[in-house]
Amino acid sequence: MTSFDSSPTLTAWRALLAVAVVFVMLATTGWTAVRHQQSDEPRTLALASWARDRVGGRALPDADAPPHRLAQFFATLTAAQRTALADKYPLVVGNLNGAPVTLRYHANRRALVQARAVERQRMHDARLSPDGRAEALHRMERFQSMLARGRHILAFDPSGKGRAAEVFGDLGRAERISVVVPGVDTNLLTLERPAPKVNAAPVGMAKSLYAAERAARPRTRTAVIAWADYTTPAGIGMDAALGNLAERGAVRLKALVDALPGHAPVSLFCHSYGSVLCGVAAHELPSRVADIAVAGSPGMRVENAAQLHTDARVWAMRDHDDWIEDVPNLELGGLGHGADPVDPAFGARIAATGGAVGHSGYFEPGTESLSNFAAIGVGAYASVSCASSDSTCHDGAGGGQGI
Repeated sequence: MTSFDSSPTLTAWRALLAVAVVFVMLATTGWTAVRHQQSDEPRTLALASWARDRVGGRALPDADAPPHRLAQFFATLTAAQRTALADKYPLVVGNLNGAPVTLRYHANRRALVQARAVERQRMHDARLSPDGRAEALHRMERFQSMLARGRHILAFDPSGKGRAAEVFGDLGRAERISVVVPGVDTNLLTLERPAPKVNAAPVGMAKSLYAAERAARPRTRTAVIAWADYTTPAGIGMDAALGNLAERGAVRLKALVDALPGHAPVSLFCHSYGSVLCGVAAHELPSRVADIAVAGSPGMRVENAAQLHTDARVWAMRDHDDWIEDVPNLELGGLGHGADPVDPAFGARIAATGGAVGHSGYFEPGTESLSNFAAIGVGAYASVSCASSDSTCHDGAGGGQGI
C-alpha cells in the first residue's frame, strides 16, 4: 500500500463515500433496521407447552440448551418416545440442534403439513387483502414443494418470513460436509427460484454444489446443507450495512455446526451478506470447520484474515462484474464490513471465478467458481484454480487429489 493510499485525505474521502452510500440506501430502501419480525403464534404456543411438559416423568430440556445436552436427552428416550415428541411438537423438535437428524426430518414434514393447511385456509380468508391471499397461495405452494418425496428438511420455522434448512446427501454418513450460507432477501419464498435463477437461491446453490462435489470425487460421501436458517437483511438497506443480523445468525450457525453428526470436516460457502455472518462466527466455530470460502463478499468485519482467529483455510473469490466491488470496504461507526477479502493484503487464498457472471453466478454449473467450491468441499485443494492475483492459493493447503 502506498503512502497516498494510507493518507488522511484518502481515508476521509472513503468515509464520505461510505456515508453517501448509506444515504442512497436509506433513500431507496428505507430504514429497515428498526423492523423486527414477531414470533408466529403456533410456534410460541408450542414452545410454551414444551417448557411445561414431561416425558417418562422427567421435564423436557430447554429448547435453547446446548446441542450436546439435547443429544444426550434424546439418547435416553425410546424410539416411541422420540417419535411421540416429534408428532406433538413438530415446530420444536424439527428445529432442535442436537435432536437426531432423521427425527428432525420427520418432525419438519409434519410441521410443513400443518403449515400448508394454515395457508390453504388463509387463501380464502375474506379478511385478507388480495395481496395477502396471494402471499398465502405462494407460501402454500412453497410448503407443498418442500413436502416432495426425497426432500430432507433439517429446519423449518414459518414465523414471519420464515427460515429453513435442507440437506442433500446422507448427513449421518458423510465424510465431508458443506454448508451454504446465503445473503440478503433469503426467506421461505426465496428459498428456491425458477429458471433462470435456480442457482441464485439457497436450494439451487446447494444442489449445484452437491452435484459438483460428487463429480469431483465420486467415492467420497458428501452432504451439502442449504442453510437459510437465519434472519437475513431485507434488501440493500441499513440492515445489510450493519452487523446485527450477522451476529445473531452467527449464534445459529455455531449451534448448527456443533450439532452436526459424526466428525467429518466441514466447509462453509458464504455468499454476499452470508460472508459477513461467517466472518463474525469464525472465531467461535469448532475445529472441524476446515474451510471458510466467501464469494461476492462486502467484508467479514475484520481488516485481515488473521483477525478471524480461526485455523480454517480462508478462501475468497469475486467475479469481475460483481457489483459488490463498488461497495466501500471499510467500517465506520458500525456501518460497513471492513476490508475486501479478495485484496491480496487481506490474506485469504484467492480462487478463480472464470465463467461466473454477476453477483449471483458463483454456483452455476460449468463455472470455475463452482469447480473450485467443489474441490474445496471434498478436500481436493490441489485442484483449486487460483486467481491471477494469487497464483499460489493452494500452496500449503494440504489434502490431495486421491479418489
